[in-house]
Amino acid sequence: MSTTLLSDLGADLPLIAAPMAGGPSTPALVTAAARTGGLGFLAGGYKTAQALAGQIHTTRVEGVPFGVNLFVPNRLPVSREEYRRYARKMQTEADHYGLTLPEEPVEDDDHWTDKIDLLTASPVPWVSFTFGIPDRGVVSALRRAGSTVLQCVTSATEARRAADAGVDALIVQAPAAGGHSATLTPERLPEQISLPDLISDVRRAVALPLIATGGITTAADVKGALGAGAQAAMVGTVLLRTHESGASAPHKAALVDPAFPTTVVTRAFTGRPARALRNHFTDRYDPVAPGGYPALHHLTGPLRKAAAAAADTQLIHLWAGTGHRQAKAESAAATFARLAEHL
Repeated sequence: MSTTLLSDLGADLPLIAAPMAGGPSTPALVTAAARTGGLGFLAGGYKTAQALAGQIHTTRVEGVPFGVNLFVPNRLPVSREEYRRYARKMQTEADHYGLTLPEEPVEDDDHWTDKIDLLTASPVPWVSFTFGIPDRGVVSALRRAGSTVLQCVTSATEARRAADAGVDALIVQAPAAGGHSATLTPERLPEQISLPDLISDVRRAVALPLIATGGITTAADVKGALGAGAQAAMVGTVLLRTHESGASAPHKAALVDPAFPTTVVTRAFTGRPARALRNHFTDRYDPVAPGGYPALHHLTGPLRKAAAAAADTQLIHLWAGTGHRQAKAESAAATFARLAEHL
């Protein structure tokens, strides 16, 4: 891939800016990644098709290659009883902001069909998927439209399933990644394994090109991932504090705040396992949070939004990988230059 697929799109570096849903992955960040010699992905998760179309247009006008990532519907059901119990606990926090949280579970498919229709009608160079594997019909339609299709996986077993679906390449995510795990089975946590070992496992299972992600924040990490057999490295957390990142100011500040020294994997915010900086919310609510996606995402969303507006970092979902201290307040170009030091 580093000598064919990436270079065919005009990339000189085997470095990719990961899609980070909820705001960080702006068109400016994706454009900066491409102009630095790498590539970037827009995050289609949590957006309507119309909003995603706007970001695609903004990026396309810049004349750079890019990709789009979508969440595949893979609902993790939660019982009404468990949901209401958790909602009552959340309401005590929401009362401080004058909010009334949803009393009933909200289940949706994140505008799945509309976004697939958008990407088949107005193709982009790359389309990637996470949380689930689309059926072969969707994969085939995107490939016919001219897109290269990538699937995010967290194990060799998932890699085999993705290969069977007909995707072109795999994004192999290690547990050190910030934000949501891409696991296809969110009711249980992925095996704890290093990124190089995971790359080796997946290489033995399938013959597809691999992109490594999860805990890559230094030039040594990039070199290690490529040395293990990945053909490119995808980075997210290390870009969160860049000038082009759309992460909130409180989130950016927390990444280097001594008050937040560690990360934890928690279901408390969305009902799916995700790695975040440890704070009051994770300490208090992870022990009692049920699995339940997207219901818990919609339940806690208004509270998280209000907390972010108030810079209340004890209640915000501070997504971060284990190497979050490497994120620096600089241009994306400077970050990519640091990561490419040994290439």
